[in-house]
Amino acid sequence: MKSINDFLYNDFIFSSRCRVWRHIVYWIIHTVIWAEIWVLLGSPGSFSRELINMTMWLPVFILYGYPMAYWAVPKLLMKGRLIQFLLLIFAWGYAGLYIDLLYRSYIYIPMQEAMGMKDVLPRGPLTFCYLCLTTSAAVPMVIKFFKYWNKKQQDWLNAQEERMVAELQLLKAQVHPHFLFNTLNNIYSFSLENSPKTPGLILKLSNLLSYMLYDCRSAEVRLEKELEIMKNYIELERERYDKRIDISWKVSGEVRNTFIAPLMMLPFLENAFKHGTSEQIEKSWLSVDIAVTGNKLKVKIANSKNEFSKYYNHGIGIANIRKRLQFIYPDNHELKISDESDFFVVALKIRLSGLAVPQRSFNPAIIQSIKHDATVPAY
Repeated sequence: MKSINDFLYNDFIFSSRCRVWRHIVYWIIHTVIWAEIWVLLGSPGSFSRELINMTMWLPVFILYGYPMAYWAVPKLLMKGRLIQFLLLIFAWGYAGLYIDLLYRSYIYIPMQEAMGMKDVLPRGPLTFCYLCLTTSAAVPMVIKFFKYWNKKQQDWLNAQEERMVAELQLLKAQVHPHFLFNTLNNIYSFSLENSPKTPGLILKLSNLLSYMLYDCRSAEVRLEKELEIMKNYIELERERYDKRIDISWKVSGEVRNTFIAPLMMLPFLENAFKHGTSEQIEKSWLSVDIAVTGNKLKVKIANSKNEFSKYYNHGIGIANIRKRLQFIYPDNHELKISDESDFFVVALKIRLSGLAVPQRSFNPAIIQSIKHDATVPAY
């Protein structure tokens, strides 16, 4: 299949700078093939004789075939004007009878006689000559149709790709304000109290902004960097809840040389705090478990909630993540969101595509690992 694709999308076949050489090569091959066909059909002449004969036919082949290939196909067939195209085919085929007759009578046969060839073709209508003419015109039409069709397919694919990239950028841009809004609210509450922790929180936010402005421009980022951003976010939120929340953070497997699409897990943390722990009066808990096995990433984020709280499964953050997963990992992800009576669970599995070259060691710190009585289901 790769060889076929390399041939179909070869630069020599489709590039405009190779147009002249492409036509020369085509007509050389055409002449050789037809000469061999006449020999196989029992022509009294040798292969070299038939090669000369077919060369003498080239002018009428070109003049008869090119108008249909370069005008009828793009102007009629490719624009959906099928009836006009078929009518022109019949009319042009009928005209080919007279073109064949006139060319043989006034050009081809006189040239054969002037060269002293034996077995000169007779004047008058000849079926095999007419079929050779029309077949030689049909092949360039088929090739031109294929090229136009291929170009339209490529244009459509490019348009789809550009639309997808634009939509992905829009979705990513929608994630940023949503995240910043929540984080700035947290810092604002500390600034009102003149808390000495405010500068440190601003520094963490600065690191987050730097990540989103620069690192997130890439289609993929290092998983270890994404985890650092998630830890920063959790630290910001934990300062807000102080001792009212128990946080368990666990990372296993090789994360140093793994790539992932940026901001793919953070919205789940946002929802865990915004729609789970923030609505609880009593002490709440959050559990983050991330594991990398080969090229598979497993993420499980669970958090406590009030019994009557509902998970915002269709909020802007989760909706964007679902769309981004469909775009970036269409057949390589699995997302499950479970709303139990007193906790939420998000289970995400992704088959990662790329591996980065390790640059530095990464020691994921345990933010705070405290056992709690709630039972978290396994996925």
